[in-house]
Amino acid sequence: MINLDNNADSPLYMQIYEQIKQEIINGVLPEGSRLPSTRHLSQTLAVGRNTVENAYLQLSSEGYVTSRVGSGFIVQNLNGLTYLTNEDKCNKPIKSSRPESKPSIVYPHNFQFGLLSAQNFPLNIWRKISSRALSSLTAEDLTTYCDKKGELELRYNLSEYLLKSRGVSCSANQIILCAGLEYALSLLCQLLRNKTTQIALEEPGYIGARNIFTNNGFQLLPVHIENDGLKISELENASAKVVYVTPSHQFPNGIVTSIQKRLLLLDWAKRNDGLIIEDDYDSELRYNSRPIPSIISIAGNENVVYIGTFSKALSPSLRVSYMVLPQKLLDLYHKEFGMYQTPVSLLEQRVIQELISSGYWENHLRKTCVAYKKKHDLLIHLISETMGRIVKIHGKNAGLHILLESSQGLTEREMIERAKEHGVLVHPVSTFWLNPENYSNNMVLLGFGNLSETDIVEGIKKLAQAWKA
Repeated sequence: MINLDNNADSPLYMQIYEQIKQEIINGVLPEGSRLPSTRHLSQTLAVGRNTVENAYLQLSSEGYVTSRVGSGFIVQNLNGLTYLTNEDKCNKPIKSSRPESKPSIVYPHNFQFGLLSAQNFPLNIWRKISSRALSSLTAEDLTTYCDKKGELELRYNLSEYLLKSRGVSCSANQIILCAGLEYALSLLCQLLRNKTTQIALEEPGYIGARNIFTNNGFQLLPVHIENDGLKISELENASAKVVYVTPSHQFPNGIVTSIQKRLLLLDWAKRNDGLIIEDDYDSELRYNSRPIPSIISIAGNENVVYIGTFSKALSPSLRVSYMVLPQKLLDLYHKEFGMYQTPVSLLEQRVIQELISSGYWENHLRKTCVAYKKKHDLLIHLISETMGRIVKIHGKNAGLHILLESSQGLTEREMIERAKEHGVLVHPVSTFWLNPENYSNNMVLLGFGNLSETDIVEGIKKLAQAWKA
């Protein structure tokens, strides 16, 4: 018998899943048993049919049951899992003294942000150029250190690519290869420690950058975001000489900084001998317009540090990024970090060098943008069609996430909890605010990069059901 607790922290579908799973493990439901139909069980338990379906889908995804046409869900053979039964206590492993973490709940539809689609990764090409890059290495290459800022030819390739794609005019000497944004920002923090103790940053903004600045002892000065970018009047009134921005696709709001605001930012930096840290993290992923010119491309680069990455369009696990330093910081870098070795392996550098120089990189970007645009357009269409009156969309037409704002008075927590009850995981926006009391508390974030079109359709359908009054 299944007992449900409406006051429990666990969603109803997970309570059903857990109790049926235990019955299967304990042999109450033997191999070949047929689970009650979703309609029958939903009526018996007085819950929605979707709740039962989500429980059954979770059981099926973990192999406890299988779905057969005309027969419903059938219990599978668990001979290989007999150690899970209560009768086999003597074979249980000794528990570690380390506290066990609570198992995370798996939701059938998870709109996780920051993830890419495995189907879009050019695996065959990657294998081909990796083999070619490995063959190009000599014993001398592998028994010496490579260039401290990164292989010169790769940095030259990057300078050509940045000029062509983002209008960034820089020499290969100004480019430093980094192991992800965290490494780049950590280096910058050390370069700036004698220049300032304060950094202005977007409110709301990227929590990763915020944590790095805090961990390096900087005082954070939040500057609010308007419909066209950073609120310049707040920046003018702040005492910071350094500002961190994501102007091409602000995180998390998705706002594009207007050309007027970009010019005002450059003017602020020039008048105050300030520095703009331009994080151009996903500038390649634009769907209904050409890429926005980078700030650094507008008026030279003496007051701008430009940071780019391969994480958003190629591979987050690759951990390869790069930054372009203005001359005044480059001299300081050579003085303070001239003995630092590049954190990026020689083989990875050779692979990326081959990827760019052979033309594969530009081909990959075109294919990737087409694939993500298709998902993006489907997502926006479905939301507009099914939830046009109950949510407002923010940050569309670029990147791999959007924000949804409730138009019917739901709080962030209510939106998240209602979605969970329907087997959908959406994510809070409040965590990106330095001062959450200034947040409207009625938005959630949806990522779509790693979801299939089928997942998007089913997930949005269930969100519509969850949030309708």
